[in-house]
Amino acid sequence: MKKSKEVFRQEREKVKAKAQKLGPVKLVILAILAVGTVCSFVFYDYIFGAGTVFTANYGSNFLNGLMGAVPKIIRCAQIITITAIITTFVLFVISRLFTKSQRSITVSRLCCNLIKWVVAIILVIVVLAVWGVDTTALITGAGVITLVVGLGMQSLIADVIAGLFIVFENEFNIGDIITVDDFRGEVIEMGIRTTKLKAEGNIKIFNNSDLRKILNQTVEPSVAKAYVDIEYSADLGRVEEIIARCLPEIKIEGVIGGVEYNGVNTLGASGVQLYFSAQCKESDKFSVQRALNGELKNMFDKNGINIPFNQIVVHNGD
Repeated sequence: MKKSKEVFRQEREKVKAKAQKLGPVKLVILAILAVGTVCSFVFYDYIFGAGTVFTANYGSNFLNGLMGAVPKIIRCAQIITITAIITTFVLFVISRLFTKSQRSITVSRLCCNLIKWVVAIILVIVVLAVWGVDTTALITGAGVITLVVGLGMQSLIADVIAGLFIVFENEFNIGDIITVDDFRGEVIEMGIRTTKLKAEGNIKIFNNSDLRKILNQTVEPSVAKAYVDIEYSADLGRVEEIIARCLPEIKIEGVIGGVEYNGVNTLGASGVQLYFSAQCKESDKFSVQRALNGELKNMFDKNGINIPFNQIVVHNGD
């Protein structure tokens, strides 16, 4: 079921809040690094050129090494700063643009997580190259190591692949309410390895490969149910006439299409059980059920329909 405009507005507000969470401290640090990077390009020849103070011989190996490392540190700061600015901008744009549907929000968050991991790996390789590390050999060795480690990390690979299939097959999205292993919760985050569900202030984390037999409860409207007993001595025809007259007057917030009377459910030990239902969103299901029980109780009381107590009939064999 599509999210309402109000829910989409809340999602956009969350995106804005995340942008504001950059905070003054992080912005100040980023601004300082940006200014330093610009200055390093302005004075490029004085820092990285030949015959600078960083390439002079000071008669001490320690001092020569220390001064020689300054240009490399500045170069690393340049790379990290430029990468951080570009990545932050790209993530911000993706988060702002993809907020039109549950699926777009899910895909955008998964893309953001993937971009962070890829950028971090590339950044490490580039920084090592600045310090003179043979990245070609490193990448080749990493491929061999990845193959060896991958054999012992099959669960991690399974989590990543399962996460991709969940998104591409649109099994559920951010904001959906699902049930997994008897845990019912709202999907608040989907990563390349784990999925987080929130319920009653608790957050449960599932590995994507462990998500099996999922019950998605937000694809179609859910049904809030109410069962009310009446006495056997009550005239069922009169009771149903009262229900037909009074039931349309019951208005409950969150109900889609009104409350319905579905007839006699069971003949219990102490009374006749009547079944009522109402369609609603899964997120409103329990609040609608509570309100429905209260409204039905008031309706029966006003019309003199008694809800029986438990009764025991004792039969004497003689």
